[in-house]
Amino acid sequence: MKSDLDGCLDVLQHKELVPEDPLAVVVVGSVTRGWAHAASDYDLYVLTKAPCRVPGGRAMAMPLTPDTVTTVEFADDDQRYEVTYWTDAQVDQVLGKVTWEAFDSGESSLRVLTSQEELFLERLVDGVALVGAEWLEQRAEQLRDSAYRAFVATRSLSESDGKVEQALGMLEAGDTHSAVLAARLAFEQATDALLDSHGVYGTNTPKWRARRVREAALDALPFERYWALQTMADLDPKHPDAWVRRTAQFCKDLSLEVEI
Repeated sequence: MKSDLDGCLDVLQHKELVPEDPLAVVVVGSVTRGWAHAASDYDLYVLTKAPCRVPGGRAMAMPLTPDTVTTVEFADDDQRYEVTYWTDAQVDQVLGKVTWEAFDSGESSLRVLTSQEELFLERLVDGVALVGAEWLEQRAEQLRDSAYRAFVATRSLSESDGKVEQALGMLEAGDTHSAVLAARLAFEQATDALLDSHGVYGTNTPKWRARRVREAALDALPFERYWALQTMADLDPKHPDAWVRRTAQFCKDLSLEVEI
């Protein structure tokens, strides 16, 4: 895989988008997971000791110190790239928010990270280091040892439980159409909880949920069962309430398979 991606580093260096002595340059996203298609971007993270300024970069606010990360987007030979620059200290702070102490403090069902912070951590799991393989291995190990998996799985599970109750309540109120949509959301969140609990992350990129389910190949959620519910294949328009109740019960059953 790395040999196929080395050209990315050449492109960045040619455009002077790699500072001297970076801690790591990591390719992330669909390319490294084997999910890329013709329109896919190359997403990269550049890790540095100090903040760096790059031509054409835009600052993205973060609840960290420094309080921004820089992103630059460009095209080269019809291939699009998105490069984001993080400091090592910022990574320390992100991981510091998902310790087991923080989880045990009662914050477990809350979103303690921004979506961009979560996306950063999730992408480390399948990242490919063009520079700084040791840095990436160390950070991936820290992520595995953290409570991140417990945080996201617990949150997805809590959200699913809430949507189940809403769906059933909507049925009782006669709001069947809303109940159908709430039940499907509950199922999606229950699916995320199950996948998160197995370290198959992607809550912030729902477009890849089906790929995650297929590749995880979990006994608790065979792909065919997942796809039937996701597409509402067995929904009878004349009796949608039956589908809502079946789906709500399946979500409850699935929640029992989630290990925190």
